[in-house]
Amino acid sequence: MESRTVATRLGQLRIQVDGAGDAMVFWPSLLMTGDMWSAQAAAFRDHLKVVLVDPPGHGASEKLSAPFTFEDCAQCVVDVLDALGANQGHFVGNSWGGMIGGTFAALHPERAGFSVLMNCTASAAGWRQRLEYGALLRVARALGGIRGPLTREVLKAFLGPTTMRERPEVAGYVRAAVRSVDVESCSWAVTSVVPDRPDQREVLGRVRTPVLVVAGAEDATFPVAETLAMAAAIPGSASVVLDGVAHLAALENPTLVNALISDFVLGA
Repeated sequence: MESRTVATRLGQLRIQVDGAGDAMVFWPSLLMTGDMWSAQAAAFRDHLKVVLVDPPGHGASEKLSAPFTFEDCAQCVVDVLDALGANQGHFVGNSWGGMIGGTFAALHPERAGFSVLMNCTASAAGWRQRLEYGALLRVARALGGIRGPLTREVLKAFLGPTTMRERPEVAGYVRAAVRSVDVESCSWAVTSVVPDRPDQREVLGRVRTPVLVVAGAEDATFPVAETLAMAAAIPGSASVVLDGVAHLAALENPTLVNALISDFVLGA
């Protein structure tokens, strides 16, 4: 894939681009980079212009030094489309990416095509999640990164029992990815996406473009009921629950997820 750097509201973002045709932008979860979507890029580059984003503060994108809003992130999607010369783009996002995809579709309907929002929520963080992630950040800073017992906690948040039992290569990928994060930079993203996360239900009520919301049956971070509540807030959206996957469905079972994306976007 071709690697590019794009100037956005939240600094320089690294994107990887392959294929031709309508743009499809992929935005990953916290602590992940655009490489999380490699299996999707391979599946869709013959049909679409695939765009994998290293989100703000992650991977090869510019480091963060301040918090941001979801509106800032949605503008980053617009900035990426502008840099590509694309009037419109489909969007696929996981967790943080799914929340931003909903914001993008609501605030920039003229730029949004089909949206697939995976393993995400429309609700503000509850007190337990705020406490847990606050503690995680403090320990990560003290350790100089996500190490030891913190890695196990992240694996429990991201992967379910089926993947831990049957897909060791996925667990290995996640371990390596989270160990490589810049904690000082990523902490601004974690703070903005978890404890400071807004309730998006009113915003999502403005969406008028096609949306598919995907929940993982084993997702411990955003349980099925929470993700389906997000779908209920989006007028006309479709939803599906996937068995055998947790919080990183596209990484855990790419064959299943690719079929869903293909049916929803290319089959329309």
